[in-house]
Amino acid sequence: MHVTQTYWLEHAWLDTHVEPGVAVDTADGRITAVRSEVTTPPPGAEILRGLTLPGLANAHSHAFHRALRGTAQVGSGTFWTWREVMYATAARLTPDTYHALARAVYAEMALAGITAVGEFHYVHHAPGGTPYADPNAMGEALVAAAAEAGIRITLLDTAYLSSGFGQPPTTHQLRFSDGTADAWAERCSVLKDRDHARIGAAIHSVRAVPADQLETVARWAEERRAPLHVHLSEQTAENDACREAHGCTPAQLLALHGVLGPRTTGVHNTHLTAEDISLIGSSGTGTCMCPTTERDLADGIGPAVALQNEGSRLCLGSDSHAVIDLLEEARAMELNERLRTRTRGHWTAAALLRAASADGHAALGWDEAGTLEPGALADFTTIALDSVRTAGPLPRLGAESAVFAASAADVSHTVVGGRHVVRDGVHRLVPDVPKALADAVAALRG
Repeated sequence: MHVTQTYWLEHAWLDTHVEPGVAVDTADGRITAVRSEVTTPPPGAEILRGLTLPGLANAHSHAFHRALRGTAQVGSGTFWTWREVMYATAARLTPDTYHALARAVYAEMALAGITAVGEFHYVHHAPGGTPYADPNAMGEALVAAAAEAGIRITLLDTAYLSSGFGQPPTTHQLRFSDGTADAWAERCSVLKDRDHARIGAAIHSVRAVPADQLETVARWAEERRAPLHVHLSEQTAENDACREAHGCTPAQLLALHGVLGPRTTGVHNTHLTAEDISLIGSSGTGTCMCPTTERDLADGIGPAVALQNEGSRLCLGSDSHAVIDLLEEARAMELNERLRTRTRGHWTAAALLRAASADGHAALGWDEAGTLEPGALADFTTIALDSVRTAGPLPRLGAESAVFAASAADVSHTVVGGRHVVRDGVHRLVPDVPKALADAVAALRG
């Protein structure tokens, strides 16, 4: 069936500038034409008032962390104390409860203008480590949840084999582990791409995958030309332990075992040496910054400017979902750098939008998304320009308003594959997203 639809965009972000009066023709989920200077909506066109951007890509997500919102922030502590709370939540997940939670979380993402998510997935088995009858039941639950919420997913199936250098998994971590990288590869090789889903790989961290097994994961991704992600130098304790075990930094260890490269994305990349930054940049390895999580967990501010200057492409993720707002992630990356350097203007609004859209999609293996141009996937989102946050600036300054003033609450429309998923701020597939979230979180808390 040849499905066509025209959208009339009151204002559109076309990579470098805001253009008023743009008609976007779509067919079978892709953009077939982009026509400027269309001053009035064509007959039969869907009218999107406000500023329409390419769909946003959330390049790093742990969907079940959404259940920690508002509880993990109580009291003091560090990343390591927060991790114990996270493990307790992971221990209560089942395929059914994870599906319900992820469906609601991905619907929240759609309401925030996110059209694709990279799910860094490591809760593979039942508590204790026994595989489910379908060894990929948990991953399949996430893939199904994304479909039902109307967004695309890259399932980054994650190798997680040890609790630290030379240490077996802890009790909580047993359900994360396949035992060996070969067993991990055998299990996740059964997973298949779908129209809305692609399968990638992840190395949880250098502490969670023994050095002699890193190459197995990297080779699996290379053979499939699939994205490969890895948590990298998020904590100084990890760096110190890696030096003690291997005499080098985590980035150097990954380089030695063939993990770095153009299809690889390091998540966080926070506590790096100058040599690390050079290794990452010169290899074409990308960087996913997650500023709202990095500040929530008191991780630190990563050297994003230096990484980009060395050749590392930047993207953004909401990670632990302390908030789900890619505009806030983009804004926070710039504002964090301002706090650190006491100077302004490290990235233009255009560059920040590119990190939140085209470069995020590329990091997830959706190179044909993230732009409003013929041939691209018909994935886009509209920001209202008449809210209390966005009213006032000239429409031609819409990119600056979107990045530096707007929030997820200003998203009025989200279109995925040429289909309205969110219209006028209402999710069309999950009618009551707040209730879905509340019910899913309550089910986990018992």
